[in-house]
Amino acid sequence: MGIYKERVTIYEVAKAAGVSLATVSRVINNQSNVRPDTKQKVEETIARLGYKPNALAQGLATNRTTNIGIVIPDVNYVHISNLLSGMIDIGKIYGYQTTLFITKHSKQDTRDVIAKLVTSHVDGAVVFDDELDEEDIANIINYKIPLVVIGRDVIGEKVGCITIDFAKTLAAALKQAAEEGKKIEFVKTASSGNMTSRTYEEVASELKEGSYETITITDSYHETYSSFVDYFKKNKDDNKVFVAPRDSLACAIENAATDLGLKVPENVQVVSVFGTKYSYLARPTISSCDIDMYEVGSIAMRMVTKILKDDLKEKKFPFEAKFTSRGSTKF
Repeated sequence: MGIYKERVTIYEVAKAAGVSLATVSRVINNQSNVRPDTKQKVEETIARLGYKPNALAQGLATNRTTNIGIVIPDVNYVHISNLLSGMIDIGKIYGYQTTLFITKHSKQDTRDVIAKLVTSHVDGAVVFDDELDEEDIANIINYKIPLVVIGRDVIGEKVGCITIDFAKTLAAALKQAAEEGKKIEFVKTASSGNMTSRTYEEVASELKEGSYETITITDSYHETYSSFVDYFKKNKDDNKVFVAPRDSLACAIENAATDLGLKVPENVQVVSVFGTKYSYLARPTISSCDIDMYEVGSIAMRMVTKILKDDLKEKKFPFEAKFTSRGSTKF
């Protein structure tokens, strides 16, 4: 056993003390609206567990920070980087600082991130919920943080949303391929995210039973390339359309096929759900569902600033992807 124990979170304090996360936050920040016996119980629990409150959060407890929290799953994906750029640029225009909260791909890490968001006392938040479930979103809403959620249809008193629909346009394209006798192969990774999973489910519901299958791979260009080299060595038929979560993975599938002498799109067809710059860089270019994620981020930031001013008229802003046929498909 190492000399360092795992960091205690505010969630653990709240659970051990039998109180809400908000109550723990009030005690930490010496707010007066906590009963003396409750305050004592929380303080004893903090001492017993060895919890160390975030010093910055304590310092910001009573001051307006003009700070917007941004919750995203990762910054290593191009579409998320574009989304983030839109939010940060508009935030600067409106005079808001931004603080990033990265959820990665762990449930415990997600809970820790939500705790940090709540205790940091941001003025508002924008959440791209691709790694969050309904309970996570509800927890944030319960703490009355003015909020815009990207990718989920949820509105409230101080909650707006931006919905993103890939399924409608993708289903129309793949139905055409299926009607031509092509087998659809949905390519999933453990970290594809909720949006991609929902998209696959909605598209599959539009296809005939038996016309599609699912392949699970590692979320890495190199691992995907290697997996599909092995796949194409064993499966030489030219009757499939592969649907990848992102165009970087679609490139890996395309390259694996062409390196083994298969032709795209004559022998193998490839589609990406999220289209970004890789759709244009690949040869052949990748057919994809396209949404301007920079614009999505820009609108989300404008919405949350309007919520802060009680000036948001339309709390729901829908985006629908456009399917762009390029060199990797015949449809």
